[in-house]
Amino acid sequence: MNVSLREVEQSDLPVLFALLQDPEAARMAAFTPENPADRARFDAYWARILTSDDINRTVLVDGAVAGHAAVYGPSGEREVTYWIDRAHWGRGVATTALRALLRLVPERPLYARAAADNTGSVRVLEKCGFRVTEHTRGFANARGAEIDEVVLTLED
Repeated sequence: MNVSLREVEQSDLPVLFALLQDPEAARMAAFTPENPADRARFDAYWARILTSDDINRTVLVDGAVAGHAAVYGPSGEREVTYWIDRAHWGRGVATTALRALLRLVPERPLYARAAADNTGSVRVLEKCGFRVTEHTRGFANARGAEIDEVVLTLED
């Protein structure tokens, strides 16, 4: 299995939109758009971020779109995020993609957030050097409730 990153292309967006429609993946991610089925809002979001200074990459597995990974936000507060197709969970795709993304962005510290019960995502982040630095609560659209969340930090 070959995992790689490349610049996001317009042709990736229908696949990325479809990934947001997976209810199990959305529940696990928890912090999703208010209405992930709103294609117009999705398109407006991607139009904005693709013209920003954020680092956005498509995750490819054997040449096929399998998700995306990004670093966003102002200097000193930049966060990482990623979304991997559930068909690839547990196969090292997220870890490999995140490591590749981190090589593109030497700036530190970097931050990440995850639902506290999303042990898979927390594990990926920890394998990439992030450490839990805060416990908080936030409203999770995909769950319709406030939930426990962890903030992780990657230092030098």
